[in-house]
Amino acid sequence: MNTDYYDFYVDKNLSGEDLSFDEALRLFELPLPTLGRIADELRRKRCGELVTFVIDRNISYTNRCVSKCKFCAFYAKQEQESYRLSKHAILSKIKEAVDTGGATQILIQGGLDPSIGLEWFEDLFATIKHQFPQVHIHSLSPPEIFFIATNEGMSIEDTIARLRAAGLDSLPGGGAEILSDRIRQLISPGKVSADGWLKVMDIAQGMGMKTTATMMFGHIERDEDIIEHLLRVLELQNRRHGFTAFIPWTFQPWHTQLYPEIRAPAPVTRYLQVLAISRIVLHSIRNIQASWLTQGIETAKLALFFGANDFGGTILEEKVVTAAGRAHKPKKAEEIVKAIRSVGRPVAQRNTYYEILKYYG
Repeated sequence: MNTDYYDFYVDKNLSGEDLSFDEALRLFELPLPTLGRIADELRRKRCGELVTFVIDRNISYTNRCVSKCKFCAFYAKQEQESYRLSKHAILSKIKEAVDTGGATQILIQGGLDPSIGLEWFEDLFATIKHQFPQVHIHSLSPPEIFFIATNEGMSIEDTIARLRAAGLDSLPGGGAEILSDRIRQLISPGKVSADGWLKVMDIAQGMGMKTTATMMFGHIERDEDIIEHLLRVLELQNRRHGFTAFIPWTFQPWHTQLYPEIRAPAPVTRYLQVLAISRIVLHSIRNIQASWLTQGIETAKLALFFGANDFGGTILEEKVVTAAGRAHKPKKAEEIVKAIRSVGRPVAQRNTYYEILKYYG
């Protein structure tokens, strides 16, 4: 291996220096074992050997959506296919997750439905907090926040403030896809722009909220678009330090409008390459999450040697990725612990803020 590359990227990351666009793009030219070794070293220096996970449930409250993104198979194509969960149904799902799985985090996301107003979310979050005060509400992606604010004729600041007062704790990083408007115009023209996504996160973090960031790749993006995405996330992180984690995952094409053009997810090697590059570029984001949901358990275990230090959640329920055709079976905490231990790593359950709740001996 060329030690010059290794030392250059390791030293830059550990010293907290941003890579230039060209330096970051050059990572795609390195052999995968080289990338893995760099990313694994940085993971070890930044995070140690411990691998974490959260016990959670994803609840999709509606599949009605005016955006109709080309990469999405979840939104209702016909009115008779649409649904909106009642408050009672959502509370029942949370109770099940808490009682049977010990869930500490609930992720509530859905389509962009103009018939659902801000007061509906306020009532929902306040009720959840009253009935389940121990549950962290990690909900509503930036496109949803932006849409609610626009629909109500309110500022993003006021919208977030009201949701937060009702019980919203943190924002997930969904809806980022690729933070390049060239790409967004082709696959999600009805959704918030890259600047809009970042603006919501900037405002939320400026108000003291923590958030995560994601990237969905493996569709029509180029290497340059991936680097643009990473550097835009990095710029905000360097300024606000509000991202707790970064989660890259691959586009699942089945049942989407893009399927005739893209007939299979990106290969495992591409996933590991982008994951490693994410660790190397995003020096100020501590936690990089493996995606067993889209990649499978075995690839997620490999990801622990390509920069990932977190295994995500148990995901008691998931409807968006599965709508595209990806099979999903919820994981018990014991299954995740067994998978991580099988590669010789210690394991701990965390909360949404990456604080350790339980070590597994």
